[in-house]
Amino acid sequence: MSKKHGKHAEGQRDRSTGVTMSQDSLRQSARDRPPSSAAWAGAVSEIAGAAPALIGGHAPVVVPAAPGIVTVTPGHVCELDRIDPDADGGLDKAVAKEALLAERARIQDLQERLYAERRRSLLVVFQAIDTGGKDGTIRAVLEGVNPQGCEVSSFKAPTTVELDHDFLWRYHQRTPGRGMIGVFNRSHYEDVLVVRVKHLVPEEIWRGRYGLINDFERLLTASGTQVLKFFLHISRAEQKERLEARIADPAKHWKFDPADLVERESWDAYQSAFGDALTRCSTPYAPWHVVPANRKWFRNLVVARTIADTLEAMDPRYPDAPEGIAGMTVPD
Repeated sequence: MSKKHGKHAEGQRDRSTGVTMSQDSLRQSARDRPPSSAAWAGAVSEIAGAAPALIGGHAPVVVPAAPGIVTVTPGHVCELDRIDPDADGGLDKAVAKEALLAERARIQDLQERLYAERRRSLLVVFQAIDTGGKDGTIRAVLEGVNPQGCEVSSFKAPTTVELDHDFLWRYHQRTPGRGMIGVFNRSHYEDVLVVRVKHLVPEEIWRGRYGLINDFERLLTASGTQVLKFFLHISRAEQKERLEARIADPAKHWKFDPADLVERESWDAYQSAFGDALTRCSTPYAPWHVVPANRKWFRNLVVARTIADTLEAMDPRYPDAPEGIAGMTVPD
């Protein structure tokens, strides 16, 4: 018997006492250990510090969206063809652009407080058909936000590594940590949208994903991440204008992909897929907001106002200063 095998036969040394234990003692010790659930229960205070919402800390907030946005009522069918993408809430363009500056300032102030508090996070999800305005909205709304506290994730076609995992794996890795604002430019909904329209998986697979997506968002919410979802709603005619503008302007040629014309042929299929996703995944804790998005200035204002209102309802607080700091002086 080798020396290595001989050590295993003799037993192992108990790290807490330094006493060598026999195999029978090791087995008894394992039997005496509490099950994993009890071990977790014993660490409840430690868990509370790491994720306060998980055990009864901050509850999610759901605030009314800015006027002009249509919130999909949970349990009701979303009919996109009944929502006017040209709607502007009766606002004046110049006034709306001025108001956007004020909403940006609110977001910047509240984001700093969220980052300092470091107890919760905000995930903002953007979905739209091609040319729907996701990039432009993100730039316009989050301009001036401290990049240390905000991260934008764009999801293209999955890699081979990502395809080797469950469909939510790559999205979960990009969810925001405590104190952060995370932005998804496209999101986990791609797996019930493009996957469905292009027949990349069987129907029984993508249909089963609605419930999994709801569970995923419920997990995020329970763990202290507020989920805010916007669908940017444009018309078919508006998409045509935007594609033509990319073709006409050499400075925008990089934005144009001939494949967009092929995708346009599936307009009706995409509208149906979007409608089902909005219907099945608008929940009390993470409702879908449909933003009329033909008018960019209106789109930007109402999205910014809704983000600012949500952050304000979360009411992030600066942490208490160290005791005695008010009386401290800085030496020369």
